[in-house]
Amino acid sequence: MKKFRKVLDGLTTSTPVNPGGSPVCGSAAGTPSAASTPRELDIQETLMSEHFQICKTVRHGFPYQPTALAFDPVQRILAIGCRSGGVRVLGGPGVDCHCQHESGAAVLQLQFLINEGALVTACADDTLHLWNLRQRRPAILHSLKFNRERITFCHLPFQSKWLYVGTERGNTHIVNIESFVLSGYVIMWNKAIELSTKTHPGPVVHLSDSPKDEGKLLIGYESGTIVMWDLRAKRADFRINYDEAIHSVSWHHEGRQFMCSHSDGSLSMWNLRNTAKPFQVTFPHGKTQRDGRKESCKPILKVEYKTSRNSSEAFVVFSGGLSYDKAGRRPTLTIMHGKAITVLEMDYPIVEFIVLCDTPYLNEVQEPYAVVVLLEKDFVVVDLTQSNFPIFENPYPMDIHESPVTCTAYFADCPPDIIPVLYSIGAKHKKTGYSHKEWPVSGGTWTVGSQTYPEIIITGHADGSIKFWDATAITLQMLYKLKTSKVFEKPKTGEVGRSAEMVEEDPYAVQMITWCPQSRIFCVVGINAHVILYRFSKYDANTTITSLEVRLQCEMDEVISPSDTENTPCFSDPSGHSPQPPSPRSNTPDSVRDSIPCLKVKDRMIRMPPGYQAELVLQLLWVDGEPPQQITSLDLNSAYGLLALGNCNGLAVVDYLQKTVLLCMSTVELYGSADPFQRLTRSPRKNRQSTSGLTELSDNQVSLDLERSKSPTSVKRPGRKLSLPTDLKTDLDHVNGHCTSPTSQPCAPGRARVPGGPEGARLARRGPGRPPFRKAQSAACMEVSLPVSSLTEESRENSFSRSRSSSVSSIDRETKEAVTTLQFAESYGHKSDSMPTPCLWVGTSLGLVLIIPISIPMDEQERQEDPVTVAPTGTVLMLKGSILRLGFLDFGGALIQNPCEMWRDQHAPEDPDRPRKRKLVNFSPSSSQEASGDGHLAVVCSERQAKVFLMPSQACLYVHNITESSFVLRADIVSVCNSVCLACFCANGHIMTLSLPSLRPLLDVSYLPLTDMRIARTFCFTNGGQALYLCSPTEMQRITYSQEMCDNLQEMLGELFTPIETPEAQNRGFLKGFFGGNAQTFDREELFGEAAAGKASRSLAQHIPGQGGMEGMKAAAGGVVGELARARIALDERGQRLGELEDRTALMMSSAETFSKHAHELMLKCKDKKWYQF
Repeated sequence: MKKFRKVLDGLTTSTPVNPGGSPVCGSAAGTPSAASTPRELDIQETLMSEHFQICKTVRHGFPYQPTALAFDPVQRILAIGCRSGGVRVLGGPGVDCHCQHESGAAVLQLQFLINEGALVTACADDTLHLWNLRQRRPAILHSLKFNRERITFCHLPFQSKWLYVGTERGNTHIVNIESFVLSGYVIMWNKAIELSTKTHPGPVVHLSDSPKDEGKLLIGYESGTIVMWDLRAKRADFRINYDEAIHSVSWHHEGRQFMCSHSDGSLSMWNLRNTAKPFQVTFPHGKTQRDGRKESCKPILKVEYKTSRNSSEAFVVFSGGLSYDKAGRRPTLTIMHGKAITVLEMDYPIVEFIVLCDTPYLNEVQEPYAVVVLLEKDFVVVDLTQSNFPIFENPYPMDIHESPVTCTAYFADCPPDIIPVLYSIGAKHKKTGYSHKEWPVSGGTWTVGSQTYPEIIITGHADGSIKFWDATAITLQMLYKLKTSKVFEKPKTGEVGRSAEMVEEDPYAVQMITWCPQSRIFCVVGINAHVILYRFSKYDANTTITSLEVRLQCEMDEVISPSDTENTPCFSDPSGHSPQPPSPRSNTPDSVRDSIPCLKVKDRMIRMPPGYQAELVLQLLWVDGEPPQQITSLDLNSAYGLLALGNCNGLAVVDYLQKTVLLCMSTVELYGSADPFQRLTRSPRKNRQSTSGLTELSDNQVSLDLERSKSPTSVKRPGRKLSLPTDLKTDLDHVNGHCTSPTSQPCAPGRARVPGGPEGARLARRGPGRPPFRKAQSAACMEVSLPVSSLTEESRENSFSRSRSSSVSSIDRETKEAVTTLQFAESYGHKSDSMPTPCLWVGTSLGLVLIIPISIPMDEQERQEDPVTVAPTGTVLMLKGSILRLGFLDFGGALIQNPCEMWRDQHAPEDPDRPRKRKLVNFSPSSSQEASGDGHLAVVCSERQAKVFLMPSQACLYVHNITESSFVLRADIVSVCNSVCLACFCANGHIMTLSLPSLRPLLDVSYLPLTDMRIARTFCFTNGGQALYLCSPTEMQRITYSQEMCDNLQEMLGELFTPIETPEAQNRGFLKGFFGGNAQTFDREELFGEAAAGKASRSLAQHIPGQGGMEGMKAAAGGVVGELARARIALDERGQRLGELEDRTALMMSSAETFSKHAHELMLKCKDKKWYQF
């Protein structure tokens, strides 16, 4: 524990600013900027570097780009392989594990070692891996890399340790699963086919042993050749040369016939008694044309042939096979049961499917009960036990990407009552018609850990929907879904003019989320510069949505004529606080794009169901033919009843209780005379439509594009080159041709940002008739495309030296200063203030922080009627880089909670005895004074620096330069281990934590290389040492940076393997065995072992050992507890068997005694009889 003593008294003036714009503070943490006085502050910082460690916890969502599927029928767990080399293993609730191949090669095929707790993966780099699933975090035991042949198909017989591997050359190799080495036994393609065949049969597409005789291996080649290979005799029993290419083969359980699917959409049935031709060929979806020929059909990619005890008719399930003439039909799964054919249409292409059966033995009646269908973007399980084939309700959160995710928010340690309330509301809107049977993938075990607290994740989507998820105890369950598009009128089809032009592909895409869990007030920022405020109610209501329009397009030095004043209610007076009048709309063609919003709010009475109900909509207006700039920052305070929003044009403050706009000013006007920079004035924006392009935007277009880039959607700018601080940032800042950095200064003077010449300049502009309509791309789908820059290394170095500097020369050219962060707080607006008052802290893209005091009536009745006063004072604090986060600490080092209003249901029935009143928390002079004492500490973090200021003196106590070569993308003040720290995520992939208030570095780990902007847009920290980000367009990754949680993670994860007795094979009876019905077994070790088959060529495959042998890993896998549990179960099983043996022995002895007695009696009876008496 380290004790820091810092000076308080005497710090009555702010730190002086040097000519470069940086406060004169030490660059190292813990350096005060004033002399000591007798009054000292004792701050005990308990956080040390030992408290932090980065670790992945769990991954949610649908596996991105799936490629393979496997199921263990005994353990009842499922595995899904992905193109990126990932493997997801799924079981019952809480059993969800993600594994990753280090090579990143796509997973081609998966094979479970049934009931053994192991999984074999075959990857696109021709490597086989053996995973141990007997531990909560699976690990690779062995790997086998093929050097000369490419793997195409694998087959592992039940209860066998020999894996058959087919290759692209047509050869079949055999791998010992225990040692993971190749056997010398090889089935060469030229020996498998007939000698008279002159063509290569193609790659191996199927391998399976006969259900009747394990010594017979059926090999299917792509060209249509099928070979039944006798493993003992090392020769082919029969060969089939079919005209059509083969995609899959499936056996009848008796082993006398099998079915093949072909590329022409046909199914062929073959009997082993006569392999000269198929005894049946069907085209399930091919109709006979008038000329007698079958219409051409698509290939049947896979078929499964399963028998049932209750019906003499077998189930035939296959994918594909539709006729080509029906264009646009969705992918289908067909189920044939007798003469009934059911076609199930899927929303996405089918990747793989598996029919789930009761028995793992292939030579028994299969008794199918479900079909698992893996689609490109969905996962469906069909119930085969009911005639209408309903689907099961998926318990996994695999619909995160139902609409592309555009933003995320993570709230840990929420009020405990919020999750049940949201679930009860959301349960009323659930779909029906699902199967009533239990989810079939129910393997593994999971228990809720002891250290759990309510957690909620909120996702915003491109279609305007909001989803609330219960994220408690590393699980994820959908709670409630909200559709923001219902607030607006649907655009009429065929509508002409600007309205039709402004309809975007995703006009309601969610850009930002703000939620107050205590008051349950929820704010959504949309892509079309609109803000929707929601209140929560358990009752339905018929209300009208209030709409406010804000003209946030103020500019410096603009001449406003009297006629323009009516439509430009921006306040140049810093103390102005009168409500903004609504902007009148003109119907003349010249002003059709002036003072109108992008979307039309419903202006009629609307019935709103229980849940979140829209109360207020704020919309920024078009000005002079220019669309409103996207909102870059938002904050809401339920105790104040205020909402603040900002963009690259300025700041607006709204009283949502009185439904009025209190303040609407450009950022420059907020400074007043305290503006630290001498900015160049701009020409008035008159006659803009008559110009050939927006030429006056040449100096500030960078920040304009930049602020749009912070949203999920962006305008594409062809050929733009920006000066950036590092090579990494140069790469990251060009996504689809536009800037994506959080803030960017313009290029150095004289550096061209567009190709030279008039044509280049024209490319970078848009005409007056082409408003920048933006397609709403999700944060998930924004891949980084590295630009082919024409800048040389020398020019890049020059741009690095000039970029992002805080020098006056570069600031002069930046006439657009964006508001990047907002924070309401009980603070000090002036240095002379003795008590904290409501304030709004404003952070800008130039690294400046402004403090705006707010005067709010205390009485509830006065609050509803009297105006709220907002008076900018010009107070300025300075940092390097754009401001990202603001927070406040008391003198004990604890985080000061913002005032808030406790939730009350406005639509609940009135109770005359208990009138509803606003209940405010932390909002009174006494509570504020008690919390802040004689002041408080303000923590300000920018993309380069973090500083701690003493309020109200505004003196800088601590400063820490977070990064010089990169920039911070996300910063949050979070609580960890009963203390607080500053957590940062940088563009170079580093995750850092700093102690508060001394800003000591506690953690700096290069965790996640920033490969695309999806991560930057969705990364967020929360309390308890947790964070999340969208690791793929369909998956959400949760991580922890807390050592305590890393230590407890094993307890929180589910067990993938549980000891289960393998079901015994059925006794098929004497007659079936006598007539050859039973499967014949043989000793594979005798054939494939080194003694009989010899060693394989070393150059063919290379063995790569994993983290220990199979036995060693089994012993260490589940830890002491798991091993003891397995030993106890094994001991119980042994004792049970011994007891059964003892009972059988006693029964046999009793039977023997009875037999002896009867034999003796019979002897006595027949003793004296003559032979003729019998």
